[in-house]
Amino acid sequence: MYWNRLDDMLKARYGTKVYKLALSSGCSCPNRDGTLGTRGCIFCDGAGAFAETGSISVQLEAARERVAAKSGPNARYIAYFQSFTNTYGPVERLRALYTAAMAPEDVVALSVATRPDCLPQPVLELLQACAAIKPVWVELGLQTIHSQTAAYLRRGYGLPVYDWAVEQLNAIGVTVVTHQILGLPGETVEMMAETARYIGRSGAGGIKFHLLHILRGTDLAADWQAGNVPVMDLEAYITALEICVRSIPRSMIIHRLTGDGAKRDLLAPAWSGDKKRVLNAIHHAFLRDNVEQGSDF
Repeated sequence: MYWNRLDDMLKARYGTKVYKLALSSGCSCPNRDGTLGTRGCIFCDGAGAFAETGSISVQLEAARERVAAKSGPNARYIAYFQSFTNTYGPVERLRALYTAAMAPEDVVALSVATRPDCLPQPVLELLQACAAIKPVWVELGLQTIHSQTAAYLRRGYGLPVYDWAVEQLNAIGVTVVTHQILGLPGETVEMMAETARYIGRSGAGGIKFHLLHILRGTDLAADWQAGNVPVMDLEAYITALEICVRSIPRSMIIHRLTGDGAKRDLLAPAWSGDKKRVLNAIHHAFLRDNVEQGSDF
């Protein structure tokens, strides 16, 4: 049994557990501000308001306090701009945000979630400059390689745009982490495996697997309530996940094995709300089934 866990990589590199500190950049998204659309991707609930919740230093301190009970005095952190499109804005404003986030000595890396179609040349140059100081990860929400599903999601860009973004980011020394959603409407397990294999060949250094879950207030919720969107049970998700893990290269870092929304907004599947139980079930199944990452890549 083997899968290449992010925690293991970070502990080997830094000698201690590394925690993510979620930050707000105050950026919007072209799928929400009218550039491409106004309602976002079909699964997006719009959580994490566009406005900042204080300066970066204030946000960092608040985020440290949230993990203080488990982090310990010698913990290290990753500054993580998570919600919406965190390269979507004036480059000088982004420069100030990224610089402030990377400044503390206990922050060992910068992680920036964005869209592949929001990486203009000035932003690439900024990311390159940041990567010369500390490691930089850019997270790209691909979700699927299948065009019909992508259209349903209202993703708003084609697969060649993702390929271009990965190539550009690799060229400037930035690590790409790609998101994939398992259980998208109409997709078979083999289609999910095809997406995983594609990500594995794309040049991405890491992958995040997410379960399709239904959040209150999303357009996806309306489709689900109308009976048009089935959701996976836990065993079906684990089966698909195992196949996808076997379908990516052994060297690729797995940053996440499942995704979960805020419990207060979760409509389905109910089992996904118990994250500890879900992760325990995944780990038990991987052991039972002797899952070897890369065995089918």
